[in-house]
Amino acid sequence: MSITATPTPGKQLLTPKDHTLIMIDFQSQMSFATNSIDAIMLRNNAALVSNAAASFKVSTILTTVAEKSFSGPMYSEITDAFPGQALLDRTSMNTWEDAAVIKRINEIGKTRIVLAGLWTSVCIVGPALSAIDQGFEVYVITDACGDVSEEAHNRAVDRMIQVGAHPMTSLQYLLELQRDWARTETYDSTTGVAKRFGGSYGLGITYAKSMFGAHEG
Repeated sequence: MSITATPTPGKQLLTPKDHTLIMIDFQSQMSFATNSIDAIMLRNNAALVSNAAASFKVSTILTTVAEKSFSGPMYSEITDAFPGQALLDRTSMNTWEDAAVIKRINEIGKTRIVLAGLWTSVCIVGPALSAIDQGFEVYVITDACGDVSEEAHNRAVDRMIQVGAHPMTSLQYLLELQRDWARTETYDSTTGVAKRFGGSYGLGITYAKSMFGAHEG
């Protein structure tokens, strides 16, 4: 049986229009006990994801738990990317059990869900398993999640993968949305986000542009 290759992307690759991003509980109280990832790296990756989503106009839900009474405000690195967007505050640890969040998910109407937040073993596992159980396709940005220990984070990721969730990273998310440097309408915003939050990759872009005017593609 022969197979013919074609220059078309795989169906499991994300596009800006085919998913809803849900950023969950990036708050002070949740961060204090997060030990699986350095706090600076976590905030940087959360900023990378939120700015990537904002630049590509991805449908995004920002949700907190007990913001006023216990957990504190969401990272400004995230809210600054979505000025004026309301935060959906919950009492439930599992975002998928909150009626306001589910109402918004249904209004958006996408069958793919991308998750990032704190903690991996509670506030990400809950919606991931619940969404998969209801027929949604779930992606988890694992380096924009954190937990009380590496063991807790890793076992949570394992558990989600076992039921069909797709793990990915924050920089991968940005570049998967761009995917082709010939897409000039998003070229500047993508490289701009990468320069600000893309670590050594961003430094490389800055160096190449400054030293010899390099341009991807």
